[in-house]
Amino acid sequence: MYNQVIKRLLCATALTFSGIFVQAQQTQVKEPKDVPAEWSKPYAPFRMAGNLYYVGTADLASYLITTNAGNILINTGLAGSLPIIKRNIEALGFKFKDTKILLTMQAHYDHMGAMAAIQKMTGAKFMVDEKEEDVVNSGGATDYALGKGVSTYQPAKINRLLHDGDTIHLGEMNLVMLHHPGHTKGSCSFLFDTRDSSRSYRVLLANFPTIVTDKHFHDVTTYPEIAKDYAYTLQSLAGLQFDVWAAAHASQFNLAAKHHPGDAYNPAVFKDRAGYDKALAELKAQYEKKMMEEK
Repeated sequence: MYNQVIKRLLCATALTFSGIFVQAQQTQVKEPKDVPAEWSKPYAPFRMAGNLYYVGTADLASYLITTNAGNILINTGLAGSLPIIKRNIEALGFKFKDTKILLTMQAHYDHMGAMAAIQKMTGAKFMVDEKEEDVVNSGGATDYALGKGVSTYQPAKINRLLHDGDTIHLGEMNLVMLHHPGHTKGSCSFLFDTRDSSRSYRVLLANFPTIVTDKHFHDVTTYPEIAKDYAYTLQSLAGLQFDVWAAAHASQFNLAAKHHPGDAYNPAVFKDRAGYDKALAELKAQYEKKMMEEK
């Protein structure tokens, strides 16, 4: 009996300290405030192609993929994006609590800010590229470029680690995760098929490898593969085939010019292979310039 009492006391003490630790983690999160206004500006949700919907802000892209077994949400913007995303999903006629899977294209605060809160509200499973595990668990503190030892978002519970080429399955949907490192160690893109009453579409949600460090690549000691990873991602993205595409930021695929709130459903505006190739060419030029500076 005595031993049982002691065990209960120890368990209660452990839970108390666990709660204090979680609370401390929450108070230590410092999301940057000096960010573009478009990151927090509401944007009317709309159907992009088939069962793919845009539910993010004016620049921080969040994507809802609906299925007959619940929905998939990709990217959650800043912490303050939560009510915008929730309202957008419901405005489209879907239930927020039907979110079953959460994904991110990169483990930076501008895409992970509301992830933990949405996971708690919906009970959704969070899946992430294996190379982001440490960064996610630290709330961004261990990110090689932006971390600097400070958590910029609340860590979400990881339910599945994804590897290059893995499939995320829900209902009738199958998404393939493509490991596209550089911007972060586990940045990734998603490739999948969807359809409407007229035709099917191969969709690419591309994570563009923008350079976020001011250091020479050879000085980024916590990420010795950085130069090689950027080169790999640029080559991989250039070789992909798709019908329509979008990216982690609305500005990266020129959403403001392609769609205006109230426009009729028109997947064709997101074909734009020329715009995709142009964006990649610019990123490749930036990478090559960076590599020249290494010498």
